[in-house]
Parts: sequence; structure tokens; C-alpha cells
Amino acid sequence: MDNGMDNMLDMYLFETNSLLEQLDELLIEAEKNEEFTTDDVNEIFRAMHTIKGSSAMMEFNSLMTIAHRIEDLFFFVRENGIDSLNSTDKSELFNLTFKSTDVLRGEVEKLENNEPLTTNIDSITSEINSFLNKISGTEEAEAPVQEETPEVKAPGGSESAQKLVESLGSKCPFFLQIFFDEGCGMENLRAFMLVNALHGTELEFEFYPEDVESNGATSEAIIDHGFFVGLHTEEDVTKAIAVVEEQGSIQTYEVIHPEVKKQEEPAKEASAPKATVPVAEPVKGSTQPAGKEATGAQSQHAKQSLLSVNLSKLDALQAIVGEIVITESMVASSPELQGLKLDTFLKNTRQLRKLTDDLQDISMSLRMVSISGTFQKMNRIVRDMKKALNKDVRLTIIGEDTEIDKTIVDSISDPIMHIVRNSMDHGIETTKEERIAAGKDPQGELILSASHTGSEVIISVSDDGQGMDTEKILAKAARNGLLTKPESEYSKKEILSLLMLPGFSTNEEVTEFSGRGVGMDVVKKNVESVGGTISITSELGQGSCTTLKIPLTMAIVDGMEIRVGKTIFTIPISNIRQSIKIARENVLHDAKGNEIVKIMDEFYPIIRLHEFYNIEPEVTQIEDGILIWVEAGDHSYCMFVDELLGERQIVVKPLPSYLNSFNIKDYGISGCTILGDGNISIILEVMNLYNAANV
Repeated sequence: MDNGMDNMLDMYLFETNSLLEQLDELLIEAEKNEEFTTDDVNEIFRAMHTIKGSSAMMEFNSLMTIAHRIEDLFFFVRENGIDSLNSTDKSELFNLTFKSTDVLRGEVEKLENNEPLTTNIDSITSEINSFLNKISGTEEAEAPVQEETPEVKAPGGSESAQKLVESLGSKCPFFLQIFFDEGCGMENLRAFMLVNALHGTELEFEFYPEDVESNGATSEAIIDHGFFVGLHTEEDVTKAIAVVEEQGSIQTYEVIHPEVKKQEEPAKEASAPKATVPVAEPVKGSTQPAGKEATGAQSQHAKQSLLSVNLSKLDALQAIVGEIVITESMVASSPELQGLKLDTFLKNTRQLRKLTDDLQDISMSLRMVSISGTFQKMNRIVRDMKKALNKDVRLTIIGEDTEIDKTIVDSISDPIMHIVRNSMDHGIETTKEERIAAGKDPQGELILSASHTGSEVIISVSDDGQGMDTEKILAKAARNGLLTKPESEYSKKEILSLLMLPGFSTNEEVTEFSGRGVGMDVVKKNVESVGGTISITSELGQGSCTTLKIPLTMAIVDGMEIRVGKTIFTIPISNIRQSIKIARENVLHDAKGNEIVKIMDEFYPIIRLHEFYNIEPEVTQIEDGILIWVEAGDHSYCMFVDELLGERQIVVKPLPSYLNSFNIKDYGISGCTILGDGNISIILEVMNLYNAANV
């Protein structure tokens, strides 16, 4: 496939996926309200119409056919009103529409994976047709279209455009007869693209031939007699002309008014099929003032103010910006310039730093997307599982407008989905009677929330279900040989973390806790792959909460450079609360002999980095060095370092893959960055460092 077709396919997939996501949200909200509104019906009809047209243009017949059938179904509902359906029919309509969108989504996934589309879709189309026949009470719902189609598809060779228009004029008093450029090819699909453009203006119109999107044979009729658009008012004609002029491959068009044409001389009538009016001329005779036309042009420009960009291009941009940041740092801190008083140079480097910061902020913002898309997908999962498990559960979403890096959003979508499934399946009680007996609301609640804290996004999935029995979890882990120390030494938090160990789950019969660990090791791995952490809390009989802490981005962060001996480390600024100097007498010791310090009426442990990493120090006395008070998650402590070098913008570079076998991330090393002098600085991960130090 050439690059042009690749771009068309990317655009098609983006548009179709967006429409299907919108439909899911619309359907779930409508089902909650137990009713389709008129706007809902129109929106579904328009979405299916768009999917049908774009699928036909791409020659994806299965997608086109299914979308066409759903479009027909909602056309009937739109024409007859949703009140024409009884409650059973409405419920069946919801289920059928959900099922159809799932089939469409499955076909789209096949396209994304370069798999062949389904050739036999008779099952779903038959189901849709049967339901349509049922609610219409007859199988002749499509008969009027079939009667009109022969007139348009294959007009007699001697019939003039005037006579053809007269045969259609009962519906519309005005017609646009449009001819495409000679030899342009695919006239039927060009006509359908024009129809889609007209639909975007919300005009009421008819078009002939009516089956241009699915019948390639109509191209010949369009070449011979033109493509006809029927309109109701002169104002509609003017609006339609503005759209026609913006389309490509239009050779000529002419406005035909059947009532006027009937009174004209036969000679003029005979000339109707050969429209020779230049494209610009009808505008001069337009009944619409020039000011309105200008407004239409401005609205078209407004539609162009948004564009979709391939994520790979944003990745490339981010990489270039990262290299610019490194190069700027190298220039500003070049050893050759140390000791020189270069006022102009310093002024210019400050301006360069400002511009670099602005460029970085813009490039980062391009990648930030709302997490609402991922959250809204959970609505569908909860809806389907409610029906499958016969549980009454409501999903509450908090903070869905929280923004996060696009790459990270894609990486955490599956983990969130898995956690939601576990909460629905094993968290919420099986029956209402169990909840009532426990003094709870008969309807269970699942809360999905997201919030910003500095450079992190905290996502939590909590339920008010039965919680988890830590004693049974510990016993199960012991049977599976997963314990590394005596059972009595495990804290509640450590027991719950066992759920995320590989091999915890077995094929035992489901209990109040089993299934919680199914695949949780994979969930943990996916979250940690984007620099995040995951933790579980639970109270037996009250519910459980799984919390994900995800970095906003993994590319460029603000960091503080510190020195320990001759080694330079970098700590993310977001983790630093304060840097302090203290006297030796202010250092205390806990029961185990570990150093602690009192700050703001609270005691915090001290980790000496030179001891932890076995580095030869230059400073060992506490009063000669600096304490950096850091915080991550639930942990807060102080690092003892030799010197504070200053704040830098750092470009995070991943560690070589072969180092993963040494589990160095478990010892507080999350990556590295290149300093201005070309040396490498290790980036510390505050949480893992605390856990590894075992303080």
C-alpha cells in the first residue's frame, strides 16, 4: 500500500474509532435514562451514515453493510418516533445496537492488525433486518426506495435532464445538476463524498442516484446525466452551492427549477442536459448576500483548525526537543567558558533557555490527552458485566478531564480494564441480599477516579464490596510456595502485594478473594513499564481499592543534581520537599539504631547514599553535608548527600535492556540523563530506593 493509501487508512481508522467511542458513551447514557432522545437517534443515524460512506469509499464491505443496516433501522425510528416502540422493543434496540457496534469494532481491529475482514456477516445483518421487520410490522419498509431507484439508476438514454427532474420534482422544488471532471473516475464515490459534505451543513436534501455509495454502476448514469441534489428553498440552494464549490473534480453545475422550466420553450428544455455554466457563475446570481457567503467560508476555516497527527511524528519531535535541551545545556556549561566574563553570551544563553523551555512545554502539551476516553470505556465493561453477572452496580467517574501523556494512556488502558473486571466479578457481592445483610446499599458502587499531584497522576479503582481476607491470601501464597519469610512477619500491606506475584492464582473454585490475582502480575508489569507504581488496600467486608501512580510523562522532567563522592545523581524535583543542613546533635536513633531526624514535629529516617550504593564519600559528617527531604507515595525520608549542584531540565534516557536482568530498578535507579559536560547522571527513583533500603 502506498503512502497516500496509508494516510487514508489512518484517517479512516481514527474517524471510525472516534465515532464508535462516541456511540458507546451515547448508548450507555441513554440506557441509564432508559430512553433514546430525538438527538440520540439523529446522532446514531449520522454516525452510521458516516461510517457507511467512508467504509464504502475504502471498499470495506462488511463495515459498510452493517453500518447501512443500522442506519436503516434508526431511519425508521427517526421517522416514526421512539414512542412507537414498546419497552421490550427499546431494550432489544439497545442490545442490538451495542452488539452491532461491537461487531464494527471487531472489524476495525482486524484492519489495525492487517487481518482480513469477515466475509460472512449474515448473522448480524439478519438480526438487524428481523428486528426492523418486527417493529415496522411489514417486510415492505424498503419498497418505496426500490420503486424510485430504477428511475434514477438507469434513466432512458433519450430522456432529458428536464424530464428526469420533473419525475423527481414532487419532493423538491429546486435541483442542482452537477457534472464531474471528464475522466476523473469513481464518479459515484465522488458524488457520495459530496453528499457527506452536504450532511455536515445540516441541510435537508435528496440526492439521485440514491445508491451511489454501494452501486458502482451509477457512475455511468452520473457521467451521462449528472448527479442531482434536490433542495427545498433558495437559501438551501445557496448553501449547497458554497459546499459544491469547495469540492474537487467539479466541472460544472446548474440550478434547475422544474416549475419554471415547464413554462420555458422546448429549445431551452432540450439544452438542459448539457450544463455549460461555469462553476463560479451561479454564485453571482445567488439570492444570498455576500456577507453570508463570507461567513460560510469562515466556518469552513474553523473546521480546519484541528488536525490529527500520527503519534510517531510526535515521538520524533519529542526526541529532537530532548536533544536540543541537552545541546543547550552543553553550550551553557562548556568547560572552556568557565571563569570568563561574557555578559552578552550569558544574556543570550538565558534567552535560549527560555525559548527551549517554551518549546519543550509546547511539545509536551501536544502529547497530553484527557483520560476520559479510557474511563468511558469502563462504562461499557460495567454495563456488560452487570447483565452477565446479574449484579446491580453503578460506576462513578471522578476526574475524567485529567490529562496524561498519550503513550502512557495507551499503556494503562488494559491494566485499568483488568482491575475493573476483578472488582465487578470478585469484589461486589453476588446478590443484593448479601449486601443488605451486611448493612449496605443494595446497589453496589464502583468508583474510578483520577487526579494530579505534582508530576504524577493518581488513578484509583475502588469498590464497596466484600473486601479481601488477608489470612486466606497468606495461606494460599504459602501453599503455592511464594513466601520468602515466616507468615507471622508479613504485614497486611505485604500480604495484599502477594496478589501481584506471578503464579499466585490457581484454578481453584472462586472464593471471596480468588481471581483478584489473575493476571495482576501482568498489570503490575505494565504499570511499572511506564514508570508507575501500583498498590492495593482492602478492608474485609467494606471493599477494596487499587491505586496506580503514573508519571505525567517520561520524556523531559525537572531534576535536581546532587553529588555523592565523585558520582552525580539526579532527583526529580517533584519528589523534593526541602533541603536542609542540620547539626550532629539533631540526629536521633530509632530502636533498631537507624538514623532519624525531626522535621516539623515529625520524625523521618535518613538514608546515606554513599553507604547504600557503596560509594567512596568526600563527606561523612552529617553537619558537613546536606539532607534532602524527599517524598513519594506514602513514604517520606531524608537523603544524605555531599553537595547540591543545582536544578536542571533533564532528558530521561532509558537504561540498556541487558541491565534489567540485574533488577537495578528495584534499587532506586530509574534511568539516566546526559549532563552538560557529556557525563552521565543516574536518575533516582525515590520510592524504590526507600523500599530497597528497608528502613
